Amino acid sequence: MRLSLVPRMLATTRPPDVALLHTSMPRGGRVSLGIEVNILPAVIEEVRRRGGLVIAQLNRNMPYTFGDGEIDVCDVDLGLEVDAPIPTGAPSVVDDVAEAIGARAAGAATDGCTIQVGIGRIPDAVLRKLTERRGIGVWSELISDGIMRLERAGALDVSRPITSTFVVGSAELYAWVDANPRLVLRRTERVNHPASIAAQPAMLSINAAMQVDLSAQSNASFADGRIFSGFGGQPDFVAGALHSSGGQAIIVLPAWHPRSAASTIVARLTSPVTSFQHTEVVTEHGSARLFGRSQREQAQALIEEAADPSAREELRDAARRLSLA
Repeated sequence: MRLSLVPRMLATTRPPDVALLHTSMPRGGRVSLGIEVNILPAVIEEVRRRGGLVIAQLNRNMPYTFGDGEIDVCDVDLGLEVDAPIPTGAPSVVDDVAEAIGARAAGAATDGCTIQVGIGRIPDAVLRKLTERRGIGVWSELISDGIMRLERAGALDVSRPITSTFVVGSAELYAWVDANPRLVLRRTERVNHPASIAAQPAMLSINAAMQVDLSAQSNASFADGRIFSGFGGQPDFVAGALHSSGGQAIIVLPAWHPRSAASTIVARLTSPVTSFQHTEVVTEHGSARLFGRSQREQAQALIEEAADPSAREELRDAARRLSLA
């Protein structure tokens, strides 16, 4: 399910009876959901509507963030105080492959654009290449240490709040977000709504995938026929970015998967599709521009400009069998 539609599901087919929250300590009669707002406001509202129970673990180490995650203490039925460290995200190691992909993907950013970038070694590599840009806005499902570094480098537009639904990163990042007026955490159905994304100027959405096929469909959810990860907000941001004025939706991935010794550019996906109709697919070998091109042109670009050289002849044969060459 698209992440933007989960609140609708909670109000219809999967109504919750109990909300178990991890919050900050109270400030001025309110607690904050801290580093994760996401779908939780919708959960709380639905539980309250159904007469259910809202339980909060109040942690003195949870950052207080502003926005839709600020909750009146009167909406909490039971509070339990704890003093526990907030789990941090493991720092990613940017290798040569991620560095090459990041440099190419970052080349699509312009001064004044709006960015959405995920977490991991390739998104981190993208963010590292944006420090010389100016006037960048952030409208993203999540933010990590890379956004903090862009802010400190003067790359972000100070007239636009940094907007996200949750935060994952280091202890330094969590200290930076605590009571930071530059950061606003909004509920998922607002940030991930394709219309909200489309309203951002020159929206640049950069998302990772595990496979892309010759019809330019991406798989970011399945590995070896089993669920690897929910597809989250990728479909929301791809669709929204494509409708933004000057927007782009880019998929990034290594061209070769070393563990399985297989190309990540494949003839046809055998797993469910996560997203499609991207502007561009970027690997360490190049960038395949796709938007507005015919099916045959898309397939040729993916083979010749993005696929690993060792896989290209097999993909050319597959393209001919599929009438894409």
